[in-house]
Amino acid sequence: MSDAPSTPPTAQPYGSNGPIQAAGWGAIPPPPPLPPTGKPSRRRAWLTHGATAFVALVIGAAMGGGGGSGSTRDSARPAPAVTVTKTADAPAPEPAATVTEKVTVTPKPAKEPGPAASVAGDGTYLVGEDMKAGTYKTTGPADSAIPNCYWARLKDASGEFDAIIANGNAQGQTRVTVRKGEYFQTSGCETWKKVG
Repeated sequence: MSDAPSTPPTAQPYGSNGPIQAAGWGAIPPPPPLPPTGKPSRRRAWLTHGATAFVALVIGAAMGGGGGSGSTRDSARPAPAVTVTKTADAPAPEPAATVTEKVTVTPKPAKEPGPAASVAGDGTYLVGEDMKAGTYKTTGPADSAIPNCYWARLKDASGEFDAIIANGNAQGQTRVTVRKGEYFQTSGCETWKKVG
């Protein structure tokens, strides 16, 4: 079998770069384009030189540092030093200026030592120790659901029936006079305040 086509080539038209050839068995490839006339551009020159330098660098790095020579001199070489840089923490911002104003405070007069001059809440109080002796007044029952205010003067805190000196259930304002050494019992009443 021969490489030549079975039919002879026909006449071919000419173009600006020579004859235009159709693809076929015996087709001749077109000639390469003509180089541009004039000087090569600077950009092209830089690209050419840059590419050449890069290829030379890659080849040099592969040849110089690629393989081990097996010599003991290379293996005894110390490892390169590593430098670690640590950023120092920023100092805390300074606190804002504080303005101090001098204020003179007059202390409240001290509470008189000794028993209280009022009784609030349910309980049994010793006159002369828990409360002062004298006359006390209340506005009446503390709770409107139970309209009674119970009070009692007692000779002792035994809780026995015969310990009661006097007692009562008030539904409004009430006054009671107690003496030192007695006990005063109250239940369901507003605050008792000394009035005399």
